Amino acid sequence: MVAWYGKHLGLKTDQYGSTFWWKDKEGNDCSTQWSPFADDTAYFAPSEKQFMQNFRVDDLEKLLQKLSDEGVTIVGDMETYEYGKFGWILDSEGNKIELWEPIDTAFQ
Repeated sequence: MVAWYGKHLGLKTDQYGSTFWWKDKEGNDCSTQWSPFADDTAYFAPSEKQFMQNFRVDDLEKLLQKLSDEGVTIVGDMETYEYGKFGWILDSEGNKIELWEPIDTAFQ
């Protein structure tokens, strides 16, 4: 499926999807990742939707604690990779939201 987007839409793709580069207000390199998922993925659970929003955040640990203190449902445990930290929450309608503290240099 990823190859289709490269061939027909000209996206530079790899096995994970496509990375889009941009500059933040201070001129730092930043990236946004587009990633398709298989129909049978459980990644979006417990949401029943087959997609989720992903927001870039500055201090994931602090944000997750703040959200927890406010009664927001935290899904699972924070995960750390060489390209950033991830955490998940549910919005008031039960939709899963991914929070990402990226390490943009890992994509360069």
